[in-house]
Amino acid sequence: MTTQQQVQHLLWRAGFGPRPHDVAAGLAPRKVLRQLLHDAASYQPLDSPQMRYREGLAMTPAPTMDMKQDPQAPALKKGELTAEQRKEQNRQIRDAFYAMNTGWLQRMATSPAQLREKLTFFWHGHFACRVRRPDLALQLNNTIRRLALGKFPDLLLAVSKEPAMLQFLNNQQNKKQRPNENFAREVMELFTIGRGHYSEQDVKEAARAFTGWGFDGQGQFQFRAKQHDDGPKTFLGQTGSFGGEDVLRLLTERRETALFLTTKLYRFFVNDQPNAQHIGPLAEAFYQSGYDIQDLVERMFSADWFYDAANVGTRIKSPVELLVGLQRQAGLAPADGQKLVFWQKALGQTLFQPPNVAGWPGGRNWIDSSSLLLRLQLPQVLLKQAEVNIALKDDENDLAPQLPRSERILRSRGKEAGDAPVNLATVAALVAKTPADKQAAALAGFLLQAPLRPENLALIQQAAPEGGGPQQRLRLQVGSLLSFPEYQLM
Repeated sequence: MTTQQQVQHLLWRAGFGPRPHDVAAGLAPRKVLRQLLHDAASYQPLDSPQMRYREGLAMTPAPTMDMKQDPQAPALKKGELTAEQRKEQNRQIRDAFYAMNTGWLQRMATSPAQLREKLTFFWHGHFACRVRRPDLALQLNNTIRRLALGKFPDLLLAVSKEPAMLQFLNNQQNKKQRPNENFAREVMELFTIGRGHYSEQDVKEAARAFTGWGFDGQGQFQFRAKQHDDGPKTFLGQTGSFGGEDVLRLLTERRETALFLTTKLYRFFVNDQPNAQHIGPLAEAFYQSGYDIQDLVERMFSADWFYDAANVGTRIKSPVELLVGLQRQAGLAPADGQKLVFWQKALGQTLFQPPNVAGWPGGRNWIDSSSLLLRLQLPQVLLKQAEVNIALKDDENDLAPQLPRSERILRSRGKEAGDAPVNLATVAALVAKTPADKQAAALAGFLLQAPLRPENLALIQQAAPEGGGPQQRLRLQVGSLLSFPEYQLM
């Protein structure tokens, strides 16, 4: 494997893909990794001018993404809203989520802190959460972003106290008189130790420990002592008057948690198929470091086996990785950002809207007959070389489930009014000194992580004859390469 191939592999796994100048620099993978770690050191919250939100009321413009409840405003119950008010509220909630979604996509595509954003994306799926309040969803996302490379116990505790998570998993209703087990169960099954390492009695005792954990109208964690069960509990073989913090501590004291988390990170960053010989030492080092996330991913990306052929060009890109990668590699993105949300919905992964608490299943689940066709069409649509009509399903869990069919159709008909022209200047610079008959192979080496088959190279050369002019030839070559099934792999 060449140095360029190694760098591209690293930038796809530790970020959202290479840009032309990233490979033109000719740096060794270790230097690129050091730069990724350096750039990820700074934390910048995701924020954008948006709206102020209060449950039961319409949203009103505000200068920043500050949607906390106004304590002076009168409360309205859902039944007191007119049909028109409910419709307007749903529209503004939807628009706020769309703005957060596209704002994060732009951050992924342009931020130098690629590793921090990629880890935020990973934890976004690990701590999957879906709520109707944009302020709470954004607050959770920024908590994850801030702690994404730190110590996992700190991240776990902070996420467990986030109002979005407490609401999503019903811990707001977890009271001494009537314990609710939902939050306690998912903390163990999905967030820490995994199935098979706790009993149903452990779930019941943990639920008692989390009684009284909730949040106030300002979107702040609140411990309600009168609703907390402060009696003795036996959890994972230990007995004490445990609270929620104690349960989380006891979970991270177990090596099974380190193994569970390391395996999940390995499957996301390295290979869908876990390798016990690689994961075992990583998990032990993770445990001994106090669950230092940055140390773990640095060990992964520094390992010789990370660059083995079995781990390169073998992982299917998620819809978000596909969309962001097209923008980073070739500058392809629609001028209308809302179309990015439509593409996410059509391909099965919408930021801030996981299907359930388990998150997106990933892997081969990303591909079926319909989604693959859309994936292969997407580059040609963005290059204004193809037309597509997508009718989105009426999802009962959607932010606006009653949209008419006409508003659930994404239409793209080649070059549309208001669309920005496609600019392939950065890609052109990458092959500017390459002979015309070698450019297709050079472009394939940059755009594809999986080897280009000879017959596909011949197809590209047929589709882009030399007599068509350099700009037209480049556009046809790039469009063909991005539309191959190999581009779906990273």
